[in-house]
Amino acid sequence: MKQLSTEDFSKMERIERLNLINSCTGYKSANLIATQSIDGKSNIAIFSSVTHLGSDPALIGFIVRPTTVPRDTYKNIKETGYFTVNHVTESMIADAHHTSANYAPGISEFEKTNLEEEYKEHISIPFAKGSPIQLYCKYVNEYYIAENDTIHVIASIENIFFEENLRHDDGWLQIDKGNVVALNGLDGYCLPKLIDRFQYARKDTPTKSFLK
Repeated sequence: MKQLSTEDFSKMERIERLNLINSCTGYKSANLIATQSIDGKSNIAIFSSVTHLGSDPALIGFIVRPTTVPRDTYKNIKETGYFTVNHVTESMIADAHHTSANYAPGISEFEKTNLEEEYKEHISIPFAKGSPIQLYCKYVNEYYIAENDTIHVIASIENIFFEENLRHDDGWLQIDKGNVVALNGLDGYCLPKLIDRFQYARKDTPTKSFLK
């Protein structure tokens, strides 16, 4: 098995190091975060750092890269307090990836891709049309991470929208039924498939499958 150390990392070309470190931790979620500025301009960008933080209250978090350059997503969330999280499907990957392009502040990625805005009743923030799972979220807090000058944004899930065929009787959403993709590194899009689902693990008790 190949071994690389921090000394080896420091000698690597920037893109090689970036690709290695971003992919070595495994698959990540692929989500589009959509926002709207206070003057009504929409924005959408892909994130691979959206994570579950808790179910009661329902909380998620995601990482904002250093704000030494303009970050429309972060700016809009701070101004309005709300945003949406939209799962990326197989048919959306090219357009979703394009949202990472470095457009000037104020340029909507909805206008530069085939992604379409979708609006729900009584919600002014756009969703990504065609996404099978969509979350409407409210900014709660943030924590500055000094080690790499990033921000961990914490938000509450105010509403969940999902295709009904994904939901099992116990509330679990089987997201592979929606052709939802995952990210391997920054640019590798993968289509996960459910292998098994297990019951709650108890000590000294054999693991039991829900499906077998």
